[in-house]
Amino acid sequence: DVQEAAELLASEDVRVNCLDEYGMTPLMHAAYKGTADLCCLLLQHGADVNCNQHEFGYTALMFAALSGKTDITSMMLDAGAETDLVNSVGRTAAQMAAFVGQHDCVTVINNFFSRARLEYYTRPQGLETEPKLPPRLAGPLHKIIMTTNLNPVKMVLLVKEHPMMIDAVALEKCYQVMDLLCEQCVKQQDMNEVLAMKMHYISCVLQKCLASLHKRDDKLDDLIKM
Repeated sequence: DVQEAAELLASEDVRVNCLDEYGMTPLMHAAYKGTADLCCLLLQHGADVNCNQHEFGYTALMFAALSGKTDITSMMLDAGAETDLVNSVGRTAAQMAAFVGQHDCVTVINNFFSRARLEYYTRPQGLETEPKLPPRLAGPLHKIIMTTNLNPVKMVLLVKEHPMMIDAVALEKCYQVMDLLCEQCVKQQDMNEVLAMKMHYISCVLQKCLASLHKRDDKLDDLIKM
C-alpha cells in the first residue's frame, strides 16, 4: 500500500535503502513487482537507484527490466540508473531483459540518453566563449534523441513541434552536436554502435531540414511530402 509506505517513510527511524536478507532494497522489490507509484515515492525519499548490495549483484534497473514494465524502466533511468552495471554473471540490465524476452525494456534502455549528457554542450567548455548548443535547444533536441520512432517524417514533425528549431543556425548547431555525440559513442571504451548510428541518423535528418530551409521551405512542409 503506497499510503502506508508514505507514512512509514515519514518516520526518521525508517531507512529508505534498508536491505532484506537477500540484499534487496525496497526500491528493488517495488521495481520487480511493477509498482510504479511506490517506486516514485521511494525515489522521492532518496532511494539509491544504483545500490548493488543484492547477493547476485542485481540493481533496481535490472529488476525493472525483468518485470517488463517500460514505465518503471524509464523511471529508473531518469533517476540516474547506470546501464552498464553487471550482475554476478556479467550481464547488464539490457542483456537480462533480452534473455527473458522483455524486448520493449531492452529498447528503452538502449535508446536512453540522459539529459545531463546533452546539457554538457549547453555550457562553454575550455576557451569557448559560447556553448556549442544554446540551452533553449536542449529540451527539443533531447526529445528527438529519445524517440524510438525513427521514421524520418516523424523526426521532421518533431522538429516542426518546436518553432525555435526551424532556424538555420539552430539546426546547424544541433546537427554538429549530434556529430560530436556520434563520435563520442564510437570512441568510448564500451562502444555503443546502436546509439552512434542513431546520432548519425538524427544528424542526417537535421541536415536535410537545414537544406530544405535554404530552399525557402520555411515550414519544412515540402520536405515531409518528398
